[in-house]
Amino acid sequence: MTDHRDPLDPVSAAIVEGGLVAILRAPHAGAFAAIADVLVAAGITALEVTLTSDGALEAIAGLRRQLPAGTLIGAGTVLTVDEAKAAVDAGASFLVSPVLDTLAGQSVPCYPGAYTPTEVYSAYRAGAPIVKLFPAGGLKPAYLKDLRGPLPRMRVMPTGGIALDDIVDWLGAGAAAVGLGGPLIGDAATGGSLVALAARAKHAVDAVAFARS
Repeated sequence: MTDHRDPLDPVSAAIVEGGLVAILRAPHAGAFAAIADVLVAAGITALEVTLTSDGALEAIAGLRRQLPAGTLIGAGTVLTVDEAKAAVDAGASFLVSPVLDTLAGQSVPCYPGAYTPTEVYSAYRAGAPIVKLFPAGGLKPAYLKDLRGPLPRMRVMPTGGIALDDIVDWLGAGAAAVGLGGPLIGDAATGGSLVALAARAKHAVDAVAFARS
């Protein structure tokens, strides 16, 4: 089937191809290096480091050095232009915001948050290659399916409270990718089992593959 949507930049295309973004959020970013190794080993290729985590900018820079070429490291919870510039300077390949703010003028793709059809369309019109549907935990995949009926050109990434067992349904409803935070990372950032994290990561990657098979 021909895709009539706008062509994507390479970073956004890679996120859509991978199907998920792992969101690293914790009081402190000290455990993110170990977590990232586990996620990448499981086949996750896009990681979002939230700026609400103490040491986030240093973590972004460190992960860029640590992880294999081709791994995408982005910054999340970006709320101001100054934060956006600092994240890009640290090496972020993409920026994500929980609010409808395109952070115009940045040199990397920006994915603003939206909830209503009007907000999603406004983000798209402002140039967002992917719109973050947030918070999606209280919604059902049917909401996205209904949204994409009149707005088929929109590429939407549901984020916030997405359970691992819901990945297939969200992708089946037309999600370009899903953002996974707590249900994927669990307690790994505060001393939890990395073995359990690896199992959750494999579950997520397998779910994307199943949804797209």
